[in-house]
Amino acid sequence: MWLKPEEVLLKNALKLWVLERSNQYFVLQRRRGYGEEGGGGLAGLLVGTLDAVLDSTSKVAPFRILHQTPDSQVYWSIACGASREEITEHWDWLENNVMNTLSVFDSNEDITSFVQGKIRGLIAEEGKGSFVKEEDPEKFREGLMKFERCFGLPEQEKLVTYYSCSYWKGRVPCQGWLYLSTNFLSFYSFLLGAEIKLIISWDEISKLEKTSNVILTESIHVCSRGEDHYFSMFLHINETFLLMEQLANYAVRRLFDKETFENDLVLHDPLQITKRLPKEETLKEVHECFLWVPFTHYNTHGKMCISENYICFASQDGSLCSVIIPLREVIGVDKADPANRGVSISTKGKRAFRFTEVKDFEQLVTKLQIKCNATSNPQHIISTEVATSSASDSPKDFDELPAKTGQRDTSKTVSTEALMTVYHPQDAENLDSKMLKEKMKEQSWNILFVERGHGVSMFRTKKTRDLVVRGIPEALRGELWLLFSGAVNDMASNPGYYTELVEKSLGTCTLATDEIERDLRRSLPEHPAFQSDTGISALRRVLTAYAYRNPQIGYCQAMNILTSVLLLYAKEEEAFWLLVAVCERMLPDYFNRRIIGALVDQAVFEELIRVHLPQLTDHMTDMTFFSSVSLSWFLTLFISVLPIESAVNVVDCFFYDGIKAILQLGLAVLEYNMEKLLTCKDDAEAVTVLNRFFDSVTNKDSPLPPAVQQGANLSDTKSDHPKVDITDLIRESNERYGDIRYEDVESMRCRNRLYVIQTLEATTKQNVLRVVSQDVKFSPSDLDDLYDLFKKEHFLSCYWNVNSPVLRHHDASLPYLEQYRIDCQQFRVLCHLLSPWSHCANRDSLALWTFRLMDESSDGLINFKQFACVLDTMYNGSFTDKLKFLFKLHIPPAFTEVESLSPSKGGDLSKEELIHFSQLSVSSTGDNLESNALKSSPEKGKGKVDIQAYLKQWQDELLKKEENIKDLPRMNQSQFIQFSKTLYNLFHGDPEEELLYRAIAVVTSLLLKMEEVGRRLQGPMSPVKSPAAVTEVSAESLQKGPEEGSSEQTEGGRAQSLKGNHEWSFAFEQILASLLNEPAFVRFFEKPHEIKAKIESAKNLQLKARTRVGKRIQLNLNKEMYLIIYLMSVSGDARQKAWGPEPALPLPGGRLSGDRASPSSGLGDFALRSPVLPSSPMPLLCRVPAPGTTSSCASGCVGTGTKACAEERF
Repeated sequence: MWLKPEEVLLKNALKLWVLERSNQYFVLQRRRGYGEEGGGGLAGLLVGTLDAVLDSTSKVAPFRILHQTPDSQVYWSIACGASREEITEHWDWLENNVMNTLSVFDSNEDITSFVQGKIRGLIAEEGKGSFVKEEDPEKFREGLMKFERCFGLPEQEKLVTYYSCSYWKGRVPCQGWLYLSTNFLSFYSFLLGAEIKLIISWDEISKLEKTSNVILTESIHVCSRGEDHYFSMFLHINETFLLMEQLANYAVRRLFDKETFENDLVLHDPLQITKRLPKEETLKEVHECFLWVPFTHYNTHGKMCISENYICFASQDGSLCSVIIPLREVIGVDKADPANRGVSISTKGKRAFRFTEVKDFEQLVTKLQIKCNATSNPQHIISTEVATSSASDSPKDFDELPAKTGQRDTSKTVSTEALMTVYHPQDAENLDSKMLKEKMKEQSWNILFVERGHGVSMFRTKKTRDLVVRGIPEALRGELWLLFSGAVNDMASNPGYYTELVEKSLGTCTLATDEIERDLRRSLPEHPAFQSDTGISALRRVLTAYAYRNPQIGYCQAMNILTSVLLLYAKEEEAFWLLVAVCERMLPDYFNRRIIGALVDQAVFEELIRVHLPQLTDHMTDMTFFSSVSLSWFLTLFISVLPIESAVNVVDCFFYDGIKAILQLGLAVLEYNMEKLLTCKDDAEAVTVLNRFFDSVTNKDSPLPPAVQQGANLSDTKSDHPKVDITDLIRESNERYGDIRYEDVESMRCRNRLYVIQTLEATTKQNVLRVVSQDVKFSPSDLDDLYDLFKKEHFLSCYWNVNSPVLRHHDASLPYLEQYRIDCQQFRVLCHLLSPWSHCANRDSLALWTFRLMDESSDGLINFKQFACVLDTMYNGSFTDKLKFLFKLHIPPAFTEVESLSPSKGGDLSKEELIHFSQLSVSSTGDNLESNALKSSPEKGKGKVDIQAYLKQWQDELLKKEENIKDLPRMNQSQFIQFSKTLYNLFHGDPEEELLYRAIAVVTSLLLKMEEVGRRLQGPMSPVKSPAAVTEVSAESLQKGPEEGSSEQTEGGRAQSLKGNHEWSFAFEQILASLLNEPAFVRFFEKPHEIKAKIESAKNLQLKARTRVGKRIQLNLNKEMYLIIYLMSVSGDARQKAWGPEPALPLPGGRLSGDRASPSSGLGDFALRSPVLPSSPMPLLCRVPAPGTTSSCASGCVGTGTKACAEERF
């Protein structure tokens, strides 16, 4: 590559470099030790090691070109190369384009300036199609060039950054360079002649963590495909790990967790990841400052974070003070006390927040003023009114929302009261001891509101947490849930949204609505609110509206239990927005089809158990016990295991502290039952212990009537477990495990997400292999490798295309076999890598027809079972199976006429052509199959998945009988011609190639004679053309140019013309019987093929195959190719005399690779006459004599080279 010119001193250079070429102005040098036998001795090994460690491509490359001027001791490095071919190309360019120009300059300075300008221009030209930007430093550019040269990845792969580090191979550290790109983690090292090259795709990583031990003080551990890799000696290990974690998370979410990825718009652009610092989801500013706390009369130190919609403050001095200010609430931002760099923020609740010691406070004030003006435009007026009411002291203002916003009365369809107020109204006159305690709680909260504010912008302190732990009063529970969860902001910003959703979703019929109807009566069935139509209808509306809003989630069974509790304390619309907050923010990925979020938090829970409860970990042999037991805890927030009066206190803490509250309570439950769990002998006994404990949990201060309280209904005789008050349990969990930080939880989530998703993928793989192994003869290890290649090919099409159609088809909710499917282009790549017939000249056509044969549903995709069965036929099938497979490839629906739009490409098809032909319907049979597929597929043409249709389809597959060869349709003329061509190409390179060619001619002649005799016996007086004549007509039509032929005749038109001429055809039994008489044919198809070698080769070439797409050098072959085969089979003189000068691109040696025909024999093996031969028409599969020789064709006719055949008969 060309380098930015830099001065080089040659005083000591001769010790490291060897002169290769030189002229008056340039010098080409080779690195000492490179290209020498034995590596150049010790000096060569030391130089190579030094090159791998140094960070300069100009020093690492084994070849370089220097610019020099006469009488000057200064040299300039202008180019380097990784191979002799590359550097020679640069040298030749300099000699041809620069050397002659330099002679016109008078001074050496002018020569040097001209050369430097020319090189910089070349560098700029190279950088146009590269990811290197002008603002990138020269060092990064050199690193990128080295990355591209060392690993050979496609040009679309974007290098993010690279680091110097050590890779531990066993106990030996190897110093080298770690390259982080958007889809791969790559490492390169060269030490003392040993080269290490490592490429790991991010989607294969199952564990990524920072570790430390006695040997490695701090390292990064990467686990991929069961192999452990350790990297250490980073200059900034925290920055490196953060970026690696982000890249791995990006790949996993995009490729495996499609539902989450689609909901995160920022992840859709991989270029959001920069090489310096990872970008956050939204651009944020963080300022260290002090906040004036009016009720304590002092400034608390902390950090102020500014996002697009909020200003947040969190103290860092132990006071646990935090504030959240929505920008829509802000009415003024001013400078306050410039001497102390103060900023004053005023809100609509007549409150002011004063921040001091703010860095760049003047710029901050200007930015906030612009943001606040943007959120105070007329379209936010409705939002402001709702926000004002939410911040007011009276929660009853929410009832006036429909009147204020002008919405029509929807009380008939949407409930405007919480169910608890309807079914359990408080009696203000008859107050028992529990109600008195409830009133005292309300008074405590009212005092807090006076001191710390009421509404979204209230101060949240340790006292607020203590009140939440004691339990929120029944009257304030719904309002405070809205405030703490942030749902009040969503509702205020979307007035009327819920009522519109209800109107749109009512009456819809989907799989989600069916599941909702089934679970409605199972939602808190013991509560009176859900024993009547009022509660059931409200629950139906909320769940159906949410399923309509978020079809990616739709409905999950745990959602009905959670929503039931929300409806008890919140109005219907408020319950809907609370559900939105829980499903989409507070518990991300919990309620999708694979509940990935819940599984990730369970892994976090297991990790916390190992840290805080090591005795329990040592006792339990299998940690998965905790996952199976705690799944319902996380999905339902303990509602499904605790009595309702106790569970609502857990929900209080959850809305205030998030998932941290659930983790803390889970640890407290296990610790409380530690002694009993340690004595348990099996999992069943441990589950019994925990169930008895949950039954004993009570809420002694609950004001709910005894008929509703679940804990009160349990008699003391049923359990000897002592009663446990939920308030004491929650308080203890806060005291013991309150030091768990949000940052630690998020870090553990990110770390365990990789493991959870890879575990799910491993389960999918096991199920697929178990199903497919019953239908193929491959060994388990080979089948495992084939699945990895298949899945890898699926992902390779997604790496550099965010909107890949294959990625859109990936759906984890589908049956295991249907989760990963590939299209025709991907199948072609795999077919070229794995097929034993990949050497065939028309391999693209074979891949296309094979794909069409497998694509029974006509949706352009095939699954792994179909792919494995085809390969199994090629490798392990009998002679009859392989021949039947080839026969079916050349009849509809698989077969279609294939003509490349670019004749210069020969038999190769472009990606667009391949996709076009794969989707082409060729006959009524194919149309019928497609229509049948539409009828039988459970998903085609319906708004929901029909489970019964899936069951029927599965039953039909089980009862499917083996295909009878008599049921196969007959093969017509054009199909038989192509079938013969395919056989001809398959034999290329075989040791018995000549025998196989003769056998083709013999068998074909026999079949044609049999067909001719049969037709004459059927109707001797009928005007039936002979097969030879029909062949002549077909051949003459091929003599027209590709454009003329394609415009005159479509495939259907050709078929109609052949029908009118009483086209001859063959049955499979005829072809099979004829070929069985040829021992060479039988030996060829029964010859065993070993797939292991192909698999190992495919592993190494699969990624490189992507880099070669669009770059393959195409030979300028004739459309039929057989003409050149014929020309190359004769001597050069005879060919020159008969056909004129050599083609523009002559093939070396007068033959194709594999010696298709021996020139000395004078025989050219032909599969079909060429459309451009200047001779009379030739019969099908005639053995054409070479010009100047005499020989007979397969039918016994004689020619002298002037004619293709002396007689046109068989």
